[in-house]
Amino acid sequence: MNFPSKLAPRCKSSKRATIAALICGSLLAIPGCGIPCLRGYKPGPSMPQHYNWNNGTDYTQPTVSKSMPQFETESGSLVETASFIETRNSQAIDLAKQSPSMKSKPVSPKSDDEDKTFANYIKSTDLSDVNSPADQNKTNKLNASSTTLVNVQVDASDDAQIGEPAEMIVYDEADLNFGISTYQNSAHLPQSIFYTDPYLLDLINQALVGNQELRILSEEIRIACNETYARSGEYRPFVTAGVGAGIEKSGRHTRDGAVEEQLEVVPGKGFPDPLPDFLVAANVSWEVDIWKRLRNAQNAAAMRYLATKEGRNYVVTRLVAEIAENYYELLALDNRMQTLQKTIDIQQRSLDISNAMKEAGRGNQLAVQRFQAEVHKNESERAVIAQEIVETENRINFLVGRYPQHVDRTEVDFIDLNMQTLSAGVPSELLQNRADIREAERRVAAAGLDVKVARARFYPSLTLTGGLGWNAFATGYLFRTPESLIYSVAGDIVGPLINKRAIKADYQTANAVQLQSIYNYQQTVLEAHVEVVNLVSKVDNYRNSIEVKKKQLQSLEESVDSAGKLFQNARAEYVEVLLAQRELMEAKMLLIDTKQEELSAIINAYQALGGGGF
Repeated sequence: MNFPSKLAPRCKSSKRATIAALICGSLLAIPGCGIPCLRGYKPGPSMPQHYNWNNGTDYTQPTVSKSMPQFETESGSLVETASFIETRNSQAIDLAKQSPSMKSKPVSPKSDDEDKTFANYIKSTDLSDVNSPADQNKTNKLNASSTTLVNVQVDASDDAQIGEPAEMIVYDEADLNFGISTYQNSAHLPQSIFYTDPYLLDLINQALVGNQELRILSEEIRIACNETYARSGEYRPFVTAGVGAGIEKSGRHTRDGAVEEQLEVVPGKGFPDPLPDFLVAANVSWEVDIWKRLRNAQNAAAMRYLATKEGRNYVVTRLVAEIAENYYELLALDNRMQTLQKTIDIQQRSLDISNAMKEAGRGNQLAVQRFQAEVHKNESERAVIAQEIVETENRINFLVGRYPQHVDRTEVDFIDLNMQTLSAGVPSELLQNRADIREAERRVAAAGLDVKVARARFYPSLTLTGGLGWNAFATGYLFRTPESLIYSVAGDIVGPLINKRAIKADYQTANAVQLQSIYNYQQTVLEAHVEVVNLVSKVDNYRNSIEVKKKQLQSLEESVDSAGKLFQNARAEYVEVLLAQRELMEAKMLLIDTKQEELSAIINAYQALGGGGF
């Protein structure tokens, strides 16, 4: 068919548009645009239905207290995403909140001051952009206090189970409670209530201000926040404006020079030689975020920012626990010093008695020498303990962020020192209370968004550009409109067609990083549960050990008193007195060490449950 000559240009333009549309359509029509399949994660261990302290071995006697309620629930539907957090965890939390016996509102130890300073580009970041509205009923939104379910695309060939029904959570009566407390979980206790020693609380408050590691982490948070702020501008238009001036001299025997010689600006007036050039213009460039690549990159940066904050919160809990542990170690050393001094006093009296018996002809020099050696040995040990006190004080000073100085502390009966009773709560509460688990959740969310960013690179990108300004060879003509007005509008659609190796490699690397983050999350959760079981069992077992050692100590004190009286009446040898005194001192020292281990276990169990954060 022949077209009229007037329609020929239009037909050529239509053919070019059709060819461009076919090329772009073919890029979208190719199955997956050559995107490789993602690998699925391997499921980790399931959450425990209950904690079985001492791994089921019945050699402790935990404190009997009120029983925990049993929750009943029907099996829910399968989660249709490959979530690394089982559905039963979140359901256990919801049921715990709805239970009448658990309606006491815990005092959260966290401060919301930093959350109030979030910029808008942080506040608006959640999983609403990660999941479509249809999927929001299937996954949980990510926020600072909730468990996140992150979508992971699984290869059809992977035989991993991507979901399982919700299960009923059952808790043993004697397994979960270690004393009656108004809080169902000790992690909900603020550190100002859990730690009652005013000197210790003052040290903790000083450390939160002066600790250098916390200051370094604060700067890391600021760096992550700045990265999020930078990402938030990438999907918005870029506008630049500027002015320019220049001068150009073209040769007469060149094309530009020959043309300018033949042209006139106005009748009878040619172009200036050399030719000035003045420009005032503004340019606009905008990459249309069709596939949400830029927004997902910004959300990933926001997730890492939140993960950095949670990482700092975890360091705070560890710092509080470390200060408290060293503080009570300092009290233990003071008590060891007092015990050693009392032992030296007892042995000094025995030395005086042996000297008196020698002078009276009822003893010999050997007994005197043995008592003198024992006194000197304990005096030497006293100097070693004094050095340990100095080193422990300086560890506390370093954590607080100050130079070496004396650490004020209270004078208490260390053996009878009691702290808050522990209440472990339910296993699934660790997902909410542990800052390191929340940090791992957010890193998984960021890794999932990175996969979407890498996937978007397989598709074409649309970039719009435009410019508007004035351009003239003389300032007098610069702002004449429309003679000096210049403008341009353009749109580019660019997509990968051949040789996608780099894009495929980045995509598969993002998938590998995502799996790493999931496995790191599983490992973090597993470590948290192991810590809790070990430490809470340690508290109970060491408490029972202390009760037995107290009885042993009472018997040894009576034996030392009896041996001293018999020795005075020449009815016992000095060796018996020495052995009795030595066994008494060793038993006291061992009791102090055991008490220190118990207090350390309580402190670390409080931290392992998620307590001590701010």
